[in-house]
Amino acid sequence: MNDYLVTLTIVLSLVLAVWSLVTTMRNRPPDRSHLAGLAVLELALLALAVTAIATWIGGEQPAEAGTFAGYLVTLICLPPLAGVLARMEPTRWGSVIVTVVCLVVPVVVIRLQQTWQIPGA
Repeated sequence: MNDYLVTLTIVLSLVLAVWSLVTTMRNRPPDRSHLAGLAVLELALLALAVTAIATWIGGEQPAEAGTFAGYLVTLICLPPLAGVLARMEPTRWGSVIVTVVCLVVPVVVIRLQQTWQIPGA
């Protein structure tokens, strides 16, 4: 796994979570800046997924292949899902949805990285 992309996705996600939390506290729905942030986050997650798959094809394998694949698919689906749900809920709860998803993404990224590592190493 590419440590630079892991760090980038975590930082992007946490910055967007803070921005969405501020919007929630202001009692406002998510706006285009939140959707743009989700799009940038999705691009970073796609880059992470492509490099992980390329490394996997190149010969390195995750310690838990099935779990790794499940986390990877989930990770890629989270930002678009947040964007759709936030647009369906044009109140402050839409901002809450974006905040929660952006707080879940770093957890899934870290778990994805843990499944890549060799047990006991």
